[in-house]
Amino acid sequence: MRKILLPLILFYLFGSVSVLAQKVYKFGVVGTNKATFIKSLIKRMTLEEKVGQLNLVLSGGDPATTAQKEAAVIRASKGGAIFNVAGADLARKYQRIAVEETRLGIPLLFGFDCIHGMRTTFPIPLAESSSWDLKTIEQSTRVAAREASAFGVNWVYSPMIDICRDARWGRIAEGAGEDPYLGSMIAAARVKGFQGTDLSANNTVATCIKHYVAYGAAEAGRDYNTTDMSERTLREVYLPPFKAAVKAGALSVMSSFNSFNGVPSAANPFLLRQILKKELGMKGFVVSDYDAVRELISHGVAKDSIEAARIAIEGGLDMDMISNIYRDKLVGLVKQKKVSEKLIDEAVERILLVKYDLGLFHNPYLYCNANREKNDVMTSENLQAALEAARKSIVLLKNDDHILPLTKSGKVIAVIGEMANSKSDMNGCWATYSRSDDPTTILDGIRAAAPDCKVFYAKGCKVDAKEPEDYSEAMELASRSDVVIMTMGEYGWMSGEGMSRANLDIVGNQLDLFKHLQTLGKPIVVLLTNGRPLVIPYLAEHATAILETWFLGTKAGNAIADVLFGDYNPSGKLTVSFPYCVGQLPLYYSQLPTGRPHDEDPKDPYRSLYRDVTNDALYPFGYGLSYTSFEYSNFRVLNPVMTADKGIDVCVDLKNTGSREGEEVAQLYIRDLYASVSQPMKLLKRFSKVSLNPSETKTITFHLNRDDVKFYKEKVGWIAEPGKFNIFVGGNSRDLLKASFELR
Repeated sequence: MRKILLPLILFYLFGSVSVLAQKVYKFGVVGTNKATFIKSLIKRMTLEEKVGQLNLVLSGGDPATTAQKEAAVIRASKGGAIFNVAGADLARKYQRIAVEETRLGIPLLFGFDCIHGMRTTFPIPLAESSSWDLKTIEQSTRVAAREASAFGVNWVYSPMIDICRDARWGRIAEGAGEDPYLGSMIAAARVKGFQGTDLSANNTVATCIKHYVAYGAAEAGRDYNTTDMSERTLREVYLPPFKAAVKAGALSVMSSFNSFNGVPSAANPFLLRQILKKELGMKGFVVSDYDAVRELISHGVAKDSIEAARIAIEGGLDMDMISNIYRDKLVGLVKQKKVSEKLIDEAVERILLVKYDLGLFHNPYLYCNANREKNDVMTSENLQAALEAARKSIVLLKNDDHILPLTKSGKVIAVIGEMANSKSDMNGCWATYSRSDDPTTILDGIRAAAPDCKVFYAKGCKVDAKEPEDYSEAMELASRSDVVIMTMGEYGWMSGEGMSRANLDIVGNQLDLFKHLQTLGKPIVVLLTNGRPLVIPYLAEHATAILETWFLGTKAGNAIADVLFGDYNPSGKLTVSFPYCVGQLPLYYSQLPTGRPHDEDPKDPYRSLYRDVTNDALYPFGYGLSYTSFEYSNFRVLNPVMTADKGIDVCVDLKNTGSREGEEVAQLYIRDLYASVSQPMKLLKRFSKVSLNPSETKTITFHLNRDDVKFYKEKVGWIAEPGKFNIFVGGNSRDLLKASFELR
């Protein structure tokens, strides 16, 4: 009994949370009631200590000066979390100061950007979404969590779940594409992977889903730009992934840089308080994006930092990332009664609850084991997971004359292109803790996979050259080859944050070199290395084969070679539409109909169409080929009447009509034909990734219910209206079988 009472007495006498953490939590006394513990702690905190918990401190710069400065901030209880600390020893050093050298001993969060892996680098998220494989996607974030936590990180600024329909926006590389249903499924899978089944384990981390909200709809595809949309578009397109991630248990949310209908997200009570915290029921905390509280002044909604602090905390922002405005201004605002201390308490409670859920009050050093850096990083298991994810992310866009897969012997292969021999670019954007020399190059992958082929390499040209270049070496090698493999696209850094582009054509001299190689009459296999859809109509017409290989991470070269030589049959499907030209953007499959549909009368020019290019995508959402072929047949609706308490089942037979085993992503779409507000031409509602042997047929069954046909109507909410629906199934959003059903 004495072991239980002594820590409690010390806590009430001295407010010593560190004693409480080490003693009471160890014996499970106060841990039986999390809310009571946190509220008791908040009552014993000074206003300054509370505000300190709302401050995210930036780590970095000159280690000789910053470490001392950061230690002083922690010691003064002016920081509740540290941004950019990676390394178990450094995390332990800072955590020791927080726990043992402050009055209350409240442990720190250590936040880090972990977008597509930590040290073992996985495909960029847009690439990985092309796998349509939720288990693989969850596994990639499980590996990332193991590695991030080994480096002392317990809070990751990931996943990025913004829907994006405009490839000019560089951060399209970090998300899951254009569709809210698929984006929601992937968002939930990533959260589950990071956070696992036991948040208090030392190899799980808290997620910070971002960027809330509609950041991917930045006008003109220009990063940090404003967004302006109807509430219906917000709720039907951009909110669903956040709703799914919150439901999956996401512990924190990062507000976006953009303003939404004139109010910056970092101080938008409609978004943060009404929708996120009240309607979606998000229990964790909201942190700003980098320096976004200060940027409220630039947005023109705050005249100075004092006003910025006030409107942000009142708007529902709990933690200030690195601007120090909360730290410097909130105490005075509360003392002057311009901000209610209740708002501070609410924000602090949300942050402390996350620390509690991570097990930090029980063991502040849970993530500070330097041995894990040696044992849990870049393991054979992690590398195998990265290889599998990379293989599944590759999309076969074209394969004339079935040139792929290539044979592994007796061939002379010319590999052309700067990116074929680049290691660092394979990591892609936001590879924050990746090492530049870890990835396998495409060239090395090809040579390792086909040792009995003669493989020659020439750079040919730089990716982004501004001046004419000498192609002679590339032309000479290609002239004596059986096949040319040419890498084309972007450098790894050319997509991601701050990398908006108004022109999405192939840059530099790459297309010119391709045209020179064409004159040799050799088959040319193009490997696209890119973080966004590019404008490639010439390649689509003239290349013999095209593989969309994105930036695939540590095992890029091995995965690409496995697909080139048929050790892996490509199964990826695009999650974003590829345009014919940049003037089509934003481009997406689920557009609303117009009063003058472009395909209703091809001879009538007064239709919603372009005079110089088709309305359609070059490669539509859901598109991707295989080394085998598939046939959809016998599509039927088993019970074609849906009611409030009875759904419908639809079936389709899928047959592998080719000569090798393969996987197909069967996709189901619906269209509400008549409603009180116009409905999209198609909406993805279900999908299934199916493996089939040659000549094998499987029947795929999908079930739909009333929730699947609801839409949002402003001033009314989510409703389902009786009427007729078309239902479609197929291998992409364009080539589909059609049936119908009725909602009563």
